[in-house]
Amino acid sequence: MAVVTGQIDFRDDLKLNLFRQGSKKIYVNESILKKQSEIKNYIRSVCFCSNDIDIVKSEPSYRRTWIDKVVSQLEPVYLDLISRFNRLLKQRSHFWRSENFQKNQSSDIVESFDIQMSIISTRIFRRRRRALLKIKPYVEYWHNHLSKSKEQIGINYLSGIQNISIEEEEEEVICKKIAEQLLNQRSLEALTGKCNFGPHRDDVEFLINNISVRKYGSSGQQRTFILALKMAELDLLTKTLNVPPILILDDVLAELDITRQNLLLNSVGKDSQCFISATHLDKFNQSFVGTSQMIHL
Repeated sequence: MAVVTGQIDFRDDLKLNLFRQGSKKIYVNESILKKQSEIKNYIRSVCFCSNDIDIVKSEPSYRRTWIDKVVSQLEPVYLDLISRFNRLLKQRSHFWRSENFQKNQSSDIVESFDIQMSIISTRIFRRRRRALLKIKPYVEYWHNHLSKSKEQIGINYLSGIQNISIEEEEEEVICKKIAEQLLNQRSLEALTGKCNFGPHRDDVEFLINNISVRKYGSSGQQRTFILALKMAELDLLTKTLNVPPILILDDVLAELDITRQNLLLNSVGKDSQCFISATHLDKFNQSFVGTSQMIHL
């Protein structure tokens, strides 16, 4: 096994036990956490690694994971919503394939699923969209700062909910529309066994001058956009929680040109504690190296 320990604000002692087999265990002040997601109540962090470019240029699942991480740091209870939805989705899919459905084709069970899924889907949808509205101004700032341009960026939440306005926020209204669409697609779902509508199918769209960054953005534009997203996430959490999160940069300098490297390095470590991993130091300017603590592994 391996043990990682840390102290937060000289107040809470954290300990993480990692085992060769089985799940890890997390302790706060020697008390084990029943839900590992509760660690977010004690420590916030923003991590940027080279694989994060997939958030901008790859399939929707990467963008859903990203926005879910942002929301869960703002509202740790959100992880429970996602967990409950995933359980419902799995149970619903299992029902369509079960002998119970094949024999009875009872609609009562599906009605129950629809009611629960529409409520949870509404709460996920509203929180995701609210988080995107909050983070957008920070993304705009960082994108302009990193690209040295005045390009107009856009961030849109692409949901399958039909006939809903951008300003729509009434939970009952959204919940009713989701329930109607779940009902309308029920016959198709019974044939395929898959629910093709809900938060698990939504996407986030990133635009530069109204053009999709994923489809038409250059490699440089995509890297700048993901960097702006991560720095915006850091600023949003700091502003919302009044506590700067830890910034983790995992071997990202190789992905950036020298101009963006310097812009990034000049921006980090001023307000937030920052950990940077790298395989060599020649990418860093000497003044940055001289004011940093080096840990060699």
